[in-house]
Amino acid sequence: MVSLPSPQQLRYLVALVDHGHFGRAALACAVSQSTLSAGITALERQLDAALLERGTAKRPVFTPLGQEVIGRARQALSALEAVAETAAAARDPLSGPLRLGVIPTIGPFLLPRLMPVLRGAFPRLRLWLREDQTARLIERLEAGRLDLLLLASPCACGEAELLPLAADPFLAVLPEGHRLAGLAEVPVAALLGERLLLLEDGHCLREQALDACGLPRGTVPGADGFAATSLHTLVHMVAGGLGVTLAPRLAIEAGVLAGAAVAARPLAPAAGSVPPGRSLALAWRARSPRAAEFRALAPAIAATLQLD
Repeated sequence: MVSLPSPQQLRYLVALVDHGHFGRAALACAVSQSTLSAGITALERQLDAALLERGTAKRPVFTPLGQEVIGRARQALSALEAVAETAAAARDPLSGPLRLGVIPTIGPFLLPRLMPVLRGAFPRLRLWLREDQTARLIERLEAGRLDLLLLASPCACGEAELLPLAADPFLAVLPEGHRLAGLAEVPVAALLGERLLLLEDGHCLREQALDACGLPRGTVPGADGFAATSLHTLVHMVAGGLGVTLAPRLAIEAGVLAGAAVAARPLAPAAGSVPPGRSLALAWRARSPRAAEFRALAPAIAATLQLD
């Protein structure tokens, strides 16, 4: 019979690669450094394989086999967690810890309203939040370090299951007195001759805005290499006369334009189509045992969005 690694050994290994340091990994596992080191050594002996390169490097260096075992270890731990989650969800749904990832173009504009609603509707739910860009959130979701994501599509979401919540149309944000500010609706084609300001690479809103304007991804005409790190910064760049931008209605209704000398105008949709924008959605690992719980959260979130 094959001798199987223990879950604790696998946790030590994954913690070491995640933290890149024996001391920090041991702290994360709530054990001494010697205990963690001994656990990984025992794992290597059990597998009769070297997972770490022994040398003078300050950070742990894993062998090619070690890298492969790490991937398998993550899968095994995720499967074990799913067993426990299945039982917990059956006993008491929507209770206990839930690790929620949210992107920066949603979090600041929705969470202040959403958190009180969720606390009232699901008082036994303990929500832990992580704000980051879509790609990194998807990585954490696939690695089992997050349970649920609140993001905007279209996006590169891997194999995650998506549940759309609401449409979030884009508005053109223009400097006060701009020639297009007098229009009730701004045709997308009218923006093509303008300097289009966008968020920096990595934000899905950047690609969605380019798609809305019918521009190839990676193309920012006249931007001179400048990009913003947040919607608030982007709005103030527009107020400074540096160009125009697109902002989601969610952010505008939450006050992202407050104090800035700008005007916001809806985009005119093409004939027979919906206005350009994005879709707000929940995402979770395919076949997650908590999928029914996540779907039960959707109505409360969608109601809080209050978007037409």
